[in-house]
Amino acid sequence: QAQLVESGGGLAQAGGSLRLSCAVPTRTFRGYFIGWFRRPPGKEREFVGLINWGGGGAMYGDSVKGRFTISRDNTGTVYLQMNSLTPEDTAVYYCAASRSATRNAGGYEYWGQGTQVTVSS
Repeated sequence: QAQLVESGGGLAQAGGSLRLSCAVPTRTFRGYFIGWFRRPPGKEREFVGLINWGGGGAMYGDSVKGRFTISRDNTGTVYLQMNSLTPEDTAVYYCAASRSATRNAGGYEYWGQGTQVTVSS
C-alpha cells in the first residue's frame, strides 16, 4: 500500500530552522494536494499549509504564515521549510493527501506516520 513518509523532524532552538520532507509516491498520488498538519502536545490538530500537484497554489495557516514555506521537487517530494521557530511550533507534524485544496483534516484520505519537532527556548 502506497504511503506518505515524513522525515526531518528533530530538535531545534528558538529562532532556528528545520526542513521536513514528505515522500509522495507519484503514481498513487498524481493530482493530489499535499497538506501539512501538526498536533501540539495536548492540543487539537492544526492546519499548517498545503500545495497542489504542480507545486503551486500554496496556502498557509495563520500561525505559520511568513515563517513556513511549502515546496515540492520533480520527484514529488514535498518539503516544509520552517524558519524562525518558536517553542509553540513544538508538535508532531504530518503530511497528508487530498483530492481537494482544503484546510479541513477530514478532507484528507491518506496520512503519514508523523515526525516530532521540538523547539527549545
